Amino acid sequence: MTELDGVPSALASARDGIDALLRDRGLRKTRPEQTTESLLRGAHASAALEGSASSLEEIRAGEGDEIAQAAVRVSAGALALVPVINSTPLQAFARLHALAGKGDVREESLGRPLDAEGAARLGSLSETLLATTAPALLVGALVHAELISVAAFASHNGIVARAAERLVLVSRGVDPASVVVPEAGHLALRPQYESNLRGYREGGRSGLHSWLLYAAEAITKGVEASPLRD
Repeated sequence: MTELDGVPSALASARDGIDALLRDRGLRKTRPEQTTESLLRGAHASAALEGSASSLEEIRAGEGDEIAQAAVRVSAGALALVPVINSTPLQAFARLHALAGKGDVREESLGRPLDAEGAARLGSLSETLLATTAPALLVGALVHAELISVAAFASHNGIVARAAERLVLVSRGVDPASVVVPEAGHLALRPQYESNLRGYREGGRSGLHSWLLYAAEAITKGVEASPLRD
């Protein structure tokens, strides 16, 4: 995939943007409240992409709608899964869905694929994650697109997918303090986001190529949304 025209340079440019953000502000000086704010902004953006009408201010006050509450639960619990996604990705995906679907999905369906096909696709994705040495931004983009395209869980697949992308960036050392807001990048580019996901789902080299180029652009927007820029 890294041989696709323009993809390596686009991903490298996006990575440079993250590195510059962390270098300019000093990663060791990052405060816990900045990580918390990044996660909150990410929850708002992810919820909006899932159909929530709640504002960031409402979510910050704990007054968001059900979709927003699901996204906040995922954001609040996501970073605890950093070691899990490196060792047992399937368990991390299941836990993300359990957080998102709590109170909305039947207990027996939380964290469990809907059918054998979904389970097989998740298993394949997990194996790829454990085996790949590809750049983290590429891996995160593919995990995101796969989880949405497979739609293996009963609900909240988009929220799970976007949280998993963030987890990959943290666990693979690109953004260890989780201060970039990739979800906000996708929201800022919503028409392109939805169009490129459709292209990815339809399959083929062209859809994959376009998604990866788009993902690099979205990460750059996510850097701009970081609380380190405030």
